[in-house]
Amino acid sequence: MGARLILLVTAGVVLPLGLAAASGPSVLSQITPGLWEISGSRGAPATRLCVAQPPLLAQLEHRSTKCSRTILRNDSASAVIEYSCPGAGFGHSKIRVITPRSVRVETQGIADYAPFAYTIDARRVGNCPGH
Repeated sequence: MGARLILLVTAGVVLPLGLAAASGPSVLSQITPGLWEISGSRGAPATRLCVAQPPLLAQLEHRSTKCSRTILRNDSASAVIEYSCPGAGFGHSKIRVITPRSVRVETQGIADYAPFAYTIDARRVGNCPGH
């Protein structure tokens, strides 16, 4: 009976430690702010954008609009973000980090009363002008 109790207590202590070690850092904390080149958006030519806060990569369709964001998931593999922009629409995006300087964003939602859905690739190409 004593050995079984020790085994159960040990399993209870080891399991949470193992889960914490496996989860790793969050995806959003891995993304490096700076000047990013965005491509793949509806066949448009690549554009450059200064990104000071990585979650802004999730709301490219509404980048010039003041929006509220809710991070639904932010683990070591990906982040899922929902956002709402009063009077301008909303979106749901998944960010997957390839490297801290390269990400893929799958996004969908409503902008200007019309639906949108696309995938973009973004890569950091340097520092923002003036920094």
